[in-house]
Amino acid sequence: MKNVIAKTLQIVVPFLLGGGILYWMYRNFDFSQISDVLLHQMRWEWMLLSFVPGILAQVFRALRWQQTLTPMGERSRSHVAICAIFLSYAASLVVPRVGEFLRCGILKRKDGVSFPKALGTVVTERAVDMLIMSVLLAAVIIWQWDMFTDFFALTGLSLQGTLSKFTVTGIWVSALCVVGIVVLLTILARRLRVLRKVKAIMRDMAEGIMSLRNVGNMPLYLFYSVGIWAAYFFHYYLTFYCFGFTEHLGLAAGLVSFCTGGIAVLVPTPNGAGPWHFAVKTILVLYGLSATSAIIFALIVHTVQTMLLVVLGVYALIVLQYIKPLPKGGEKTGGAGVGLTT
Repeated sequence: MKNVIAKTLQIVVPFLLGGGILYWMYRNFDFSQISDVLLHQMRWEWMLLSFVPGILAQVFRALRWQQTLTPMGERSRSHVAICAIFLSYAASLVVPRVGEFLRCGILKRKDGVSFPKALGTVVTERAVDMLIMSVLLAAVIIWQWDMFTDFFALTGLSLQGTLSKFTVTGIWVSALCVVGIVVLLTILARRLRVLRKVKAIMRDMAEGIMSLRNVGNMPLYLFYSVGIWAAYFFHYYLTFYCFGFTEHLGLAAGLVSFCTGGIAVLVPTPNGAGPWHFAVKTILVLYGLSATSAIIFALIVHTVQTMLLVVLGVYALIVLQYIKPLPKGGEKTGGAGVGLTT
């Protein structure tokens, strides 16, 4: 019974958290403006162009994942790894972070890859991503320090202020985000406690985490790692040119809103829904956009890009049905990350 309740909360709480923030942001909004922008003002060719780096980021992630599996004697076919990544992002829209486990399960079922080792490489992958994001964030904060100071002040999170400077908005949004993070950490802690009970699993996970030391082609690994985040950025930034009210915004606005949105998606809501809208809208307003234009941009861009994840997930689900598992005990041939047996 406790497990059922826990799993139910794991699904319901993120939706309530994200939905609550979205309701607060759009409670008095005239949604007829959205249809007018979509049908008459939006340049869809730029949105379609933004899909290219969005898809490429996931392909790079799959190819980089193969590189970390190879030193452990675990190889996956390229199209299986790519489909696993596609499906993991779509699944995480329903249950945040569940995709990390799902994609490891797909590789185990289709290519016989050790689940614990695959999960260990995911931990390594997240650490590398966090490092790259931290470096990017630090550089952007130094470059646009005044803008970040204004952002924190506007949301009630002034770097120099005290609790007396918190706005009602800042208190509610910050509190909801903290609750979401606590729920996510609690779920992860429970899973880790279960894994610690099995020494063999932990040993394999440790091997996966340390796999980075033995990556055969480090320049290629670094290329994929940087390429993932460059592709993520252009997936977002190209959407500025979809709208007349954002096309004039420069690289600084793109980088600052991208970084703050990246922080916001750490809150466990479906694809960062709610916190991402709030963060991006606030930054764009600071760069001179009207509040109405900012929330229209945030809603359309997030919705369309989320739909892309769904489409890719459905595509992967269909393709995986036609991919036969490798024979048990059969040789998994292929090179490191590319050109594996199909």
